[in-house]
Amino acid sequence: MPLFATRHIRLRTLAALSLFLATASANAALVDDVNDIRIKGCRSRATLAPLTSSRDLDAVAKEWAKGGRLSDALERTGYRALSSASMRIEGAPNQRAMLAALAKNYCDTLTNPEFTTIGVSQKFADVHIVIALPFKAPTTRDAGAIAAEVLRLVNVARGQPRRCGSKSFAAVPPLTASAMLDRTALIHAQDMAAKNFFEHQGSDGRTVAARATRVGYNWRSIGENIAAGPTTAEIVVNGWLNSPGHCANIMGQTFTEMGIAFATSSKSDAGIYWAQVLGSPRI
Repeated sequence: MPLFATRHIRLRTLAALSLFLATASANAALVDDVNDIRIKGCRSRATLAPLTSSRDLDAVAKEWAKGGRLSDALERTGYRALSSASMRIEGAPNQRAMLAALAKNYCDTLTNPEFTTIGVSQKFADVHIVIALPFKAPTTRDAGAIAAEVLRLVNVARGQPRRCGSKSFAAVPPLTASAMLDRTALIHAQDMAAKNFFEHQGSDGRTVAARATRVGYNWRSIGENIAAGPTTAEIVVNGWLNSPGHCANIMGQTFTEMGIAFATSSKSDAGIYWAQVLGSPRI
């Protein structure tokens, strides 16, 4: 009896392994075909990097195939993405027909250079595909280089006339880095990440002016930009420049110094929080 039970389990294991390998092979083949469409282009030739297969995104596609919205599948699987898109083909008689339907109905999605990863779920003639730009937060080891890049990008923006919404701003002198304002920014970024909130007032009720004073910055003028979600210096600065209020802060002629910091938390909604403090010291 034990021998029969052991052999039965072994046969089931082998069958499951065979099914897994067959599914993995079919998924890999489909990813190759999708990348062929992406690289060659479906309306005109594209010059795009291929999408990278992701087991985590396969799990999202499988969950989405059960029904409901993609956002729900992302939430249930815990997959964090900066952006994502989904494609579904049902009842295709063969692989060629399925690929033709993908190229016809999802051309813009397939050739969007923003996306970098792909997950698939296939069941008979139905296929569910999810592509995404995964969230990948920078590490504290990169903080110095990121701060320097934010300052550089901000000064490039300040160095030319700019419209921030309905207001026009003349070019203004570059900002210099301030260790005190860096500290002011870090206090708030860490507070938002740890307490999972996004607003200018800290969890203790303090404003940016109070935080700057607390670290010993004797300020004449002070301002703050915050952001949640961006993962690079370029993305966060572009986001601020595309927002009239944040852009006006960056172009403020009364500011001479800048501090910048980010903090991450896997338990927070956004994953990463930024604070930029703009100021000028009282002489």
